[in-house]
Amino acid sequence: MQTEVRGVVARAKGEPVSLETIVIPEPSLGEVVVQVQACGVCHTDLHYREGGINDEFPFLLGHEAAGIVDAVGPDVTSVAQGDFVVLNWRAVCGECRACRRGRPWFCFATHNATQKMTLLDGTALTPALGIGAFAEKTLVAAGQCTPVDRRARPEAVGLLGCGVMAGLGAAMFTGEVGPGDSVAVFGCGGVGCAAIAGAGLAGATKVIAVDLDDGKLDLARSFGATHVVHAGTEDPVDAIRALTNGHGADVCIEAVGHPAVMEQAFYARDLAGTLVQVGVPTPDMRIDLPMIDFFGRGGQLKPSWYGDCLPSRDFPMLVDLYLQGRLDLDRFVSETIGLGDVEEAFHRMERGEVLRSVVRMPQ
Repeated sequence: MQTEVRGVVARAKGEPVSLETIVIPEPSLGEVVVQVQACGVCHTDLHYREGGINDEFPFLLGHEAAGIVDAVGPDVTSVAQGDFVVLNWRAVCGECRACRRGRPWFCFATHNATQKMTLLDGTALTPALGIGAFAEKTLVAAGQCTPVDRRARPEAVGLLGCGVMAGLGAAMFTGEVGPGDSVAVFGCGGVGCAAIAGAGLAGATKVIAVDLDDGKLDLARSFGATHVVHAGTEDPVDAIRALTNGHGADVCIEAVGHPAVMEQAFYARDLAGTLVQVGVPTPDMRIDLPMIDFFGRGGQLKPSWYGDCLPSRDFPMLVDLYLQGRLDLDRFVSETIGLGDVEEAFHRMERGEVLRSVVRMPQ
């Protein structure tokens, strides 16, 4: 039977979000209802509210979440009622050309729930990234649920659902950082700090953090940066070369989403080095590089979408590292808030006051 819960909805472009009653249908084939325990406030949710993703209002916001499986559809076998899961927005199909080539982390036809969650008047909601987890319960595709060790703290491991995974994966998977590598990370917000942590996990011996904010550079040190560069007082390219015997870093990770920063990261690489772009640009942004530099410097230029992760493989592994004390996911949680505090959390995020505000649901 259908359930009524509270959820955070963006009704129109640029308008403050509101707390509404949401109708959750009984799960059908391939679907699961999850009782959300915690959900991070991500920039992507703000982009939805501002109309920067699409105009399919109203949106049920929230996507960076963990919770308990409440009910499953009649054919679902991958999860069971009572499982502790982290939600993901890459439920691989197993049938597209990427999946059939053995590259499911590139899946081109990821699954979402088929049924719609609605407002009380029957208005269909568009769930952010197919999840919609700023709600006490949400309806998702079974493949969007990854079971993990239930000893983990929901506020922390739920962040693997988006930003933290994007940064970790940018270093570990897209950038293929290895033992002894030097890595430079441009932008030390949540994604950038996760990339710094990922570089350390992958064995990098020199991790250089670049930002314009002294506070963020201090945070970068706490996540494992061995050196910091204040981009407002020194040229990042020159500074990174000076720290790498004049060569440049093996891997440069752009976590800002800005053409000028991407250009700096391009030239801060060693010859044949790798540039990873994980920062999300706006549609109007362009890059302009001399073709001879593109050709002559060699290496790889790689966009990173969700850190090129495979949730079923990577989430349990990263949660294990967290429980072993080797990956400090708790450090990303700046504060815990209630469902009614999401709008103010957006403003704190815009002011750069937090890495992550996390909504903690009453249980």
